[in-house]
Amino acid sequence: MNAEPAPIIDSETAPVPDLRRVFAAPDGSGGKQVAVFLGGGDEQARAAASGAPLSVFVQAADPTGLRLRVFTPTREKGSSDSAALAALSAVQGSAGLLDVVEVTQGDPVPGDSEAGGEVQMAQLCGGEWLLRQGVVTVQAVTADLSALGLSQPGLSPAWVAGTGRPNLVAEVADLGALDAFVPDDAAVSGVNRATGTTGLILFCMGGPARADVSFRAFGPLKGFTEDAASSNMLACLTGVLGHLGRLPADSTLIRAAQRRPGQPARLSAQYAPADGGTEVWVGGRVTPV
Repeated sequence: MNAEPAPIIDSETAPVPDLRRVFAAPDGSGGKQVAVFLGGGDEQARAAASGAPLSVFVQAADPTGLRLRVFTPTREKGSSDSAALAALSAVQGSAGLLDVVEVTQGDPVPGDSEAGGEVQMAQLCGGEWLLRQGVVTVQAVTADLSALGLSQPGLSPAWVAGTGRPNLVAEVADLGALDAFVPDDAAVSGVNRATGTTGLILFCMGGPARADVSFRAFGPLKGFTEDAASSNMLACLTGVLGHLGRLPADSTLIRAAQRRPGQPARLSAQYAPADGGTEVWVGGRVTPV
């Protein structure tokens, strides 16, 4: 991306946000709503007035990438895959984006085009934008999951997977068991601490609308009970499936159903073998609200 790309639109000419829904289920429900503003200025006040839980401001754009800042109604978030995907979808035509671009999120340091911002590669695949999550490394472990109500007392097979902060991944019997699970922050935190992980991913193979895999993602140690649409958690799960030899051999893409009660989501993960693990890109459908 150029060091000083031009603003796409002056903020005063685009006061009304473009509302987008990211990772919606096939029936259009769920996912995450994001307000996209084409231009910066007075970001916190505009985010608070947007009516959306997440607002992204396109500070600058050119065909090679975007520079973004992301806000909740009360604070600057730093970075968000959902926000990046919404922004990519909103400016794809007007900015003439290439099929592979850089996305910088955060408040950059003046005079340094990269410092202070998180840089992530994005690619257009089958009409959906995917963001590179990195190479997922996986280690098989045994863990006591009885505090979660998932097993009898004793050790059960599980996996530690991550691109940075590790998550614990465990399989449940079927979709009914996945949907019936009721998270308890103290119990999940205890299992994470015992395994040196920061989040918990529960999964089963298959799912609604021809999903290849279904999962739920929990992270009280990260500040949330359950996420509705988690790119990095799906990347970790994809790495585990690759480790187990359970990714489709005739494809490089899987569709995943994230099953947070009342807020379903559909995500896509592209994968390829890499030194030490599996390289994963995650994205999904973005639609106007």
